[in-house]
Amino acid sequence: MANPYAGEVALVVDGQRHVLKLTLGALAELEAALGEGDLISLVQRFETGRFSAADLLALLGAGLRGGGVGMEAAALAASEIDGGPMEAARVAAQLLAQSFSFGFARSARVT
Repeated sequence: MANPYAGEVALVVDGQRHVLKLTLGALAELEAALGEGDLISLVQRFETGRFSAADLLALLGAGLRGGGVGMEAAALAASEIDGGPMEAARVAAQLLAQSFSFGFARSARVT
């Protein structure tokens, strides 16, 4: 089960439910893959709608690997995602939102 408080979301790929998580390593991989120099630029790319289907695949792939599933973007591209492209986009947005909003909210309270 995905734990939203840990920044996790679920995605069904080829009939199998997976937990996605953006670990620090997954975020670094995503920055490099998308050519973004920092996390703020990476998040803004998605918030402003400047993303492509390839960007979604990169984000979901990084989230899968961060969640422990060794699936590359090419394998994900050839897979069937329950709910299609709209569900893929929804899960990607949820993954980004939960990875940052909960983490920033928790760290702000610790001070």
